[in-house]
Amino acid sequence: MLITIFAPCNVHLLEVAGLRDALFEANCKIGSGQPYRVQLVTELGTATKSASGVTFVPDSGVRDATQPSDTLIVAGPYGVPDTQSDEVKRWLREQALHARRFGSTCTGAFLLAQAELLSGRCVTTHWQYAERLAAEYPDIRVEPDRIFVRDGAVFSSAGVAAAIDLSFSLIEEDHGRALALWVARRLVVFLKRPGGQSQFSAALTAQTTVISPIDKIRLHILENSRAELGLAALASLVGMSPRHLSRLFHTQFGVSPAAYVELTRIDIARQLLEDSAAPIKAIAFAAGFGSTATLRRAFLRRIGVAPAEYRARFQTTRSGDGDDASMS
Repeated sequence: MLITIFAPCNVHLLEVAGLRDALFEANCKIGSGQPYRVQLVTELGTATKSASGVTFVPDSGVRDATQPSDTLIVAGPYGVPDTQSDEVKRWLREQALHARRFGSTCTGAFLLAQAELLSGRCVTTHWQYAERLAAEYPDIRVEPDRIFVRDGAVFSSAGVAAAIDLSFSLIEEDHGRALALWVARRLVVFLKRPGGQSQFSAALTAQTTVISPIDKIRLHILENSRAELGLAALASLVGMSPRHLSRLFHTQFGVSPAAYVELTRIDIARQLLEDSAAPIKAIAFAAGFGSTATLRRAFLRRIGVAPAEYRARFQTTRSGDGDDASMS
């Protein structure tokens, strides 16, 4: 079973290595059936430097990689990729046409979109670039909070390490859940991570330079999370009608002012959970939630995990060993 991984310039090496190591582990365990044959392809087939500066040698360039693949995986570079050459785009279309399935990791979705292979499809990409992908390719349905997405024969995964999550999905499809679980245990990784990309997104931050009424409101919310932040109070802050303010938030951010307030409070709580050993009750108060129960409901609804579980997964070493799971 031939798996072809295409690596663009400035590729995130973890995406390539994660995929290859997961497939390698699967091959070590497969007792019967088709093992994976993996080839790494770049445009020129020469030694290439990754985004982190590590030089790797691909198996071939696109001119030599003409054998049809069972699976085509397009890895993502650091940031939004440059427009690929016509030769690369033709090669991607040809490979995808004859593959059983094809897809991308991280910002590799932009490369497939450039090759006109995602029209009408539902995909995901790194949370930081999902909005841009949707704006540049309005014929693609972008799911910004998914770890990975399957849409028929097309698959896609979120940023960088999510390529490993995707590999488990492919292994499970090919060889069953037992093998996928075995590989996950070997790599000491969740077989299926709970929650979506919201767990990993940067905090909602207001502009430090206030240049508009909306900026003033965002900064006020960030700096006064425990204050009364209802629609009427926020509108009064800038001398605007509640209805007009609500329209502005929906237009600029795609959410209501109330939802924005909740997201900001969640991000404040996330930072405290990551960087401090404070009890969860204290964190709920500091972030502006009325109780630990309210904090927990907001986390489960918006992030998909409870505060104590989030802390266990993301707490930094400098925050100490404090845990307050009983109050999560």
